[in-house]
Amino acid sequence: MKCPKCLFENPEDILFCGKCGIKLHSQEEISISPTMTLETPIGEITIGSTFAGRYQVIDELGTGGMGKVFKALDKKLNEEVALKLIKPEVASDKKMVERFGNELKLARRIVHKNVARMFDLNEEKGMHYLTMEYVRGDDLKKLIRKIGQLSVGQAIPIAKQICEGLEEAHRLGVVHRDLKPQNIMVDEEGNARIMDFGIARSLGAKGITAAGVMIGMPEYMSPEQVEGKDVDQRSDIYSLGIILYEMLTGQVPFEGETPLNIAYKHKHDAPQDPRKINAQIPEDLSRVILMCLEKEKANRYQSADDVRSELSRIEQGIPTTERIEPRKKPLTSKEITVTFGLKKLLIPVLLVIAFVMTGLIIWSPWKQKESPAIPSGKTSIAVLPFVDLSPKKDQEYFCDGMAEALLNALTNIENLRVAARTSAFSFKGKGQDIREIGEKLNVKTVLEGSVRKADEQLRISVQLISIADGFQIWSKQYDRKIDDVFAIQDEIAQNIVQALNIELSEEEKHILRKSTTEDVQAYELYIRGREYNRQASRRGQKLAIELLSQAIKKDPGYALAYAGLAESYALLYMYYDRNKENLDQALAASQKALELDPELAEAHVSRGAAISQNMAYEEAEKEFETAIRLNAKLFDAYYQYGRTLRVQGKHKQAARLFEQASQVRPEDYNALTFLIQAYEDLGLKKEASMANLRALEVFKKHLELNPDDSRALNLGALAFLKAKDEKTGAEWTER
Repeated sequence: MKCPKCLFENPEDILFCGKCGIKLHSQEEISISPTMTLETPIGEITIGSTFAGRYQVIDELGTGGMGKVFKALDKKLNEEVALKLIKPEVASDKKMVERFGNELKLARRIVHKNVARMFDLNEEKGMHYLTMEYVRGDDLKKLIRKIGQLSVGQAIPIAKQICEGLEEAHRLGVVHRDLKPQNIMVDEEGNARIMDFGIARSLGAKGITAAGVMIGMPEYMSPEQVEGKDVDQRSDIYSLGIILYEMLTGQVPFEGETPLNIAYKHKHDAPQDPRKINAQIPEDLSRVILMCLEKEKANRYQSADDVRSELSRIEQGIPTTERIEPRKKPLTSKEITVTFGLKKLLIPVLLVIAFVMTGLIIWSPWKQKESPAIPSGKTSIAVLPFVDLSPKKDQEYFCDGMAEALLNALTNIENLRVAARTSAFSFKGKGQDIREIGEKLNVKTVLEGSVRKADEQLRISVQLISIADGFQIWSKQYDRKIDDVFAIQDEIAQNIVQALNIELSEEEKHILRKSTTEDVQAYELYIRGREYNRQASRRGQKLAIELLSQAIKKDPGYALAYAGLAESYALLYMYYDRNKENLDQALAASQKALELDPELAEAHVSRGAAISQNMAYEEAEKEFETAIRLNAKLFDAYYQYGRTLRVQGKHKQAARLFEQASQVRPEDYNALTFLIQAYEDLGLKKEASMANLRALEVFKKHLELNPDDSRALNLGALAFLKAKDEKTGAEWTER
């Protein structure tokens, strides 16, 4: 018997689901054939039933001002959605429903990482309902109730994410009008997501409410809302100020016995300075909150971007130990994670991680050239970031670029295992013993070096060290002109291969000799651009685009720079700015990269990532397969291919690709995280516990090298909890 909540297959003679514990209805109780669908009677939705012939109802999520909300499986698309059944008293007004549908069309335009998508408004047997993106996690109101008040370091990242979501909505002319903590979800990756733009109002069109009618919750409504006047984006900013106030003090600024009493206070009373409730709030942050809560719209911040900029400035003044990266740690503090997360967030996410990790063990070979499991006796190397010995100490990017270029070149050699950049570069500036580094990275040799760049003169010193005895295997110093940098890189790579007694194939020799550009200035601009490309921010991608564009101007034939440019435009489009121009630029740059070098694997990856955004999935898959054929050890080829398959609901194939990505880069937990999600979608269970053991080792090794990676700490804690090691799991959340 399939569980209506988690879809787990149970024996027919049990009363409760073996996976989630929900009570199961017998075939006699539901009075249907195993092959028939249980249709919902008019006026009600029950758990386990199928609504509108399409949505299998899994659970009731809550009740809002518009009606009840359910978690449901869209059987047509095979994905979970949130289904809101609109109250009859709201749906009975046909004109209201019509206007509501028109505004929903506007709300659907909002595509942003901090906004949950609105899908559709439909009717079934006289019942009107909405479908929306289902976000795993819990709402901010419940979090505040659990904690009482959040620290400044916890509240600002959440508020900044809300600002980013509002900024995109307001750019499209949509005001939320019902912004409150109950409509802010914290998903499994720790991101704040604004929910329920279904009653939003267009800035440029009439709304769904007539003049003088209030929509919203009194505690979070702006003065103009309580009077039933027209609102704009500044009304959302007022509500955001109340949310910030509540996060930092544990209470709203205005309370009363009746909605009318609260509304009066919004219109006439000045809010108490939040610092009188929580003395830990900085004075400038208190000013930001109170400016959001100005009675007159003209006296508030005029845009969500203005608020976010102020919050970012204030955040810089917070001690580093208290600052939290918003995308890395779901609930941003040990108190939240232990008190709230373990019960409300960690456990649900734990199930996701455990079930997806299943795929790490059970595996079928892929039809293309695979990256085989690495034999224990295989020659291995780590390329450490080079040390900057330049007079002005301003060549760090150049040093990192040199090391990365060598790392990438060596990665193409089949019989050589190369430690990933993330792991090798984690030792940057730490001054640890080279043998200790080698042992932690599980490699037999380590390449370290230094760069001294002064004007046009370049001195590069490198040495290859054996971890077994600490002796040099090979070393050399190069005193050359800056224009010789590419020849130096090639010579170093060739000498490493010779020193390690590796026999290269003709294809590998060709790859090592292949130069992407001969223009040193273009090369420098490229490596600086790639540094910004790795930053998960809008600003990082824009700076990357600027630098990579300059590199292309210096060398119009620089295919790798075009591929990098395409990647940055695609990331900007996917996560920060859904402007079609960004997608067009990604498509154009990736096409140019392929025209310049059809054999460049990175170009095919960038092309596949770009066209997948246009939902040209079949063409994208061909590009990824070509990239894998050209470079079977290119992590991004497997990783991006897997993500494209998962979007299409091809979970089994996606799991295979994420598994291959984790084989290419065993220490990367991002690929494992997506693998977990893919296997959860496949409904596996037994293999999940086996895969979880593998995950424990991955997180242990990663956190030895990157102890401040808060996201890894959270996910690792979940893995320990799944393994019934609650003591270690709690310890990791407290770190």
